[in-house]
Amino acid sequence: MIKTMGLLVNTQKQSALDLAEKILRWGREQRIRFALPPHEAHVLGEQEKPDNAWKELVDAAVVLGGDGTFLRAARYVIGHDIPLYGINVGRLGFLSCGKIENAERDLERITKGEHLVNYRALLHGVVSRGKRNKHEVYALNDLVVTKGPFARLIAMNIAVSGRPLSLLHADGIIIATPTGSTAYSLSAGGPIVPPHMSCMILTPICAHTLYSRPIVLSESDTVTITPEGQHREIMLTQDGQLGYELLPGDCITISLNQDKKIGIITLPENDFFSLLQEKFQWGQRTPSGSEE
Repeated sequence: MIKTMGLLVNTQKQSALDLAEKILRWGREQRIRFALPPHEAHVLGEQEKPDNAWKELVDAAVVLGGDGTFLRAARYVIGHDIPLYGINVGRLGFLSCGKIENAERDLERITKGEHLVNYRALLHGVVSRGKRNKHEVYALNDLVVTKGPFARLIAMNIAVSGRPLSLLHADGIIIATPTGSTAYSLSAGGPIVPPHMSCMILTPICAHTLYSRPIVLSESDTVTITPEGQHREIMLTQDGQLGYELLPGDCITISLNQDKKIGIITLPENDFFSLLQEKFQWGQRTPSGSEE
């Protein structure tokens, strides 16, 4: 049962702030308790809860923004069983799939338990430099090794579970979860994978070969990427939001973490395939008169 709801907001968007104020007013009328972490509380003029206290208090959280806001919220709650419900105030909204016009109705249904929680696995990445670990990161969508601003290929040695796979010359490589299969990986030619599947997707970015194709790996596989040569503008990006400099000889080890998961709240009518039809307009008729 949900006793206290958290509220996480893209405070850079006025539409998200307006919706937050509307939800808080509705919550007071319905006697539904909302808790705000320090940043959101400061911007909205509400009482704040320190980060650690907020994570211990809330039973679920509403995320107001686009998919970028949802990804930041996912990193914020890692290690705590706080399922997230995203209301889309952005553009596409694969993760934040709730609609503004249905906000109060949907939240009422969630507080009554008329919802589902789907748990999504995270990628776990470790950057090793010499004999020590330089960075440890988690990602809900993807981890990407990519070149710098100049139009130069990078060379990467890629191994899967200790077996050499390829010396890839490309602009970069994407390791995505099924959740992230509809994000950057899709744009680079990767497959759409339903989120209930437990796997990783390895998608090259503009590979300098005709034979490089995306590969779907199992949940038990481990991908190791080692940049070759002297290229010094290589980055590892985490969900497209945080970046880490890589040096020649660094080793990036990526696997699917089964212990830390992110709970995503959905309503029964908003299943993955319905979402695909809505966002990609699959199966919709062409305008009248456009067919030959």
